[in-house]
Amino acid sequence: MRRHHNISQAGLSRRQRHRNVAGVFSVTANGHADLQGRPVLLVDDVMTTGATLTAAAKTLLAAGSGPVHGLLVARVL
Repeated sequence: MRRHHNISQAGLSRRQRHRNVAGVFSVTANGHADLQGRPVLLVDDVMTTGATLTAAAKTLLAAGSGPVHGLLVARVL
């Protein structure tokens, strides 16, 4: 879940994007139990720098999930 809303990533540099999503995601108390050791598939429509996917994956792994994989519809080059 999103802990708070962050500003839009549009127009931000790679470093700014990673800082912008740091600490934005969390796992609920019930989610911790549900995640234990289970693989997770994150789905994103468009990936630019991967900052959002990275932040979400780190949050899930810290909560005890199994491997986290990303599925993208499009990638900005």
